[in-house]
Amino acid sequence: MILDFVGLFLLIAGFVIGLGAVIVIDIHGFLGRKSSYWTEATTRTHKVTKPLIWVGIFLVIIGGILFFRNEPFSGVPMYLALISIVLVFNGLFLSFRVSPYLLQKEKEGRASELLPESWQRKIIVGLILSDLGWWGSLALVVWYLVTR
Repeated sequence: MILDFVGLFLLIAGFVIGLGAVIVIDIHGFLGRKSSYWTEATTRTHKVTKPLIWVGIFLVIIGGILFFRNEPFSGVPMYLALISIVLVFNGLFLSFRVSPYLLQKEKEGRASELLPESWQRKIIVGLILSDLGWWGSLALVVWYLVTR
């Protein structure tokens, strides 16, 4: 019973922290597509949201492992695990490809320059994967809780 409580608490805390940070950076990124002001704001904001997203991912994974420990690895737990893998790989791309690019532009004094279309397309794909993964996972957890 205590592991169920801790697991569900960590799972929900992970969604609050991670999905909250995703929403913030997505809004900044959307506004930054055509605005130099918001492009620079996005570069600055991602320094805060990136670690929060990683904390959220790890809390969701740890919470999910604890909460679903007695469930067969099928259905909701399996889908959550698969989505988590996608979110981790997407996060690795955003953290180790996009983030260094933004930081380099900032270092060069070009943080307010709009991103080239090629980078904007890559980032949009990453953000869509992130949104689908986070919101889809949350929906699966809610579905699991109300149908059990």
